[in-house]
Amino acid sequence: MTSGTPEQGHVRRRTVLKGVLGAGALAGAHAALTGPAGASVDDGERGVEHGWGRVADAFRKNFRNPGEVGAACSVYVGGRPVVNLWGGLADREARRPWRENTIVQVASTTKGATAICAHLLVQRGLLDLDAPVARYWPEFAAAGKEQIPVRWLLSHQAGLPIVDGPLTFEQACAWHPVIRAIEAQRPLWQPGTEHVYHSVTYGFLVGEVVRRITGKSLGTFFAEEVAAPLGLSAWIGLPEKQEKRVAKLHEAAPFSYEELLAGMIASTGLDAETVTAWVNAVWAPGSVQARAGELGGALTAPGYHTTRAWRAAEFPAGNMLADARSVARMYAATVSDVDGVRLLNPSTVETMTEVQTDTTPMHGLPPGLNVPADRSFWMSLGFWRACRPMPLTGPASFGHPGSGGSIGFADPDSGVGFAYVTNLWNYRPDDPRAANLAEAVRTCLG
Repeated sequence: MTSGTPEQGHVRRRTVLKGVLGAGALAGAHAALTGPAGASVDDGERGVEHGWGRVADAFRKNFRNPGEVGAACSVYVGGRPVVNLWGGLADREARRPWRENTIVQVASTTKGATAICAHLLVQRGLLDLDAPVARYWPEFAAAGKEQIPVRWLLSHQAGLPIVDGPLTFEQACAWHPVIRAIEAQRPLWQPGTEHVYHSVTYGFLVGEVVRRITGKSLGTFFAEEVAAPLGLSAWIGLPEKQEKRVAKLHEAAPFSYEELLAGMIASTGLDAETVTAWVNAVWAPGSVQARAGELGGALTAPGYHTTRAWRAAEFPAGNMLADARSVARMYAATVSDVDGVRLLNPSTVETMTEVQTDTTPMHGLPPGLNVPADRSFWMSLGFWRACRPMPLTGPASFGHPGSGGSIGFADPDSGVGFAYVTNLWNYRPDDPRAANLAEAVRTCLG
């Protein structure tokens, strides 16, 4: 299972890959794993229903190999919690333990929450996936964008992964300067004919449509329509009073270009020549994908993602803070009734999980290079679908990973809602931590 397409950072031959947002050294930490009431996971595995012990085993093993600082995992089945685990350190230097109420930044796992907000509006008849974006956001029509339908925003086919800028970090946090830049931006390709991951602009594109329809920011809409009914500890735009709960981010050891290629070959099953050409074209310095995480220069300063200003602002593509229970509960409520709340009906789920990127090539690939979508970017309307690099728990599963390792997903066939969150951000494409946990869930499901 991959942790998602890298959102920043440059790939350089025979040098250390710094990855998204940089990288630091990994030091071992062997803090006690805890379940509810502070119990050791080894002590009866409280927080784990009978028959789900293999998930606790996988969680515990992750701390030994490949290693964790702090992490949490939650699983719902049929609307009920069956696994709720947390352990390790919320801050390695301060030796602050990870507690039941610890929250952490989940990077692009945020995109799944944003997509759920959009599909709530579709379900209510307020948003038409095939209508032009300009119906809801008239200024968007400028620079040749008048015919782009809403579905291409959700499926990363709008041709707007970058803004030319220049933008400052303060402008990005203020929202409206980014919206003005997007309105003026000309698509990089004929919309609908190609796709590439819209690392940061995705959140502004979908979030502004939600704002135009509801009069509420994406973070406010999420808080009122998703988090409040389900009792979630999850925010897109973190209130200052929640700061004391935030886990400090740590970064795993950097890795080489050769290790990157080996990991992608293993996870995708593609040949070395294809993977090498793909990486060199899409993530090389100055490439569209490398620029996509910069937001016109606004997100280039080291450490911006650790600031209060970043956490307080709304970046619906990447700055949700949450615990694992909340992410799993949110996804569970898309496929099951959770304590009387169901967010989405089955027909909405069926529509929003239809794969979109299987009919368009990835932007930026050399002529003649074929990278199948189900080995690279198997994207529906806002969600990754289960595929070889990210098998989840079954072929109908859908969700979204985040750079660093977190992930949330649902499986309508088994009624699973799953989440794994971590403060040890690892950008390796073959990072096994979430994959180990998902495999354990599949085993427990039988």
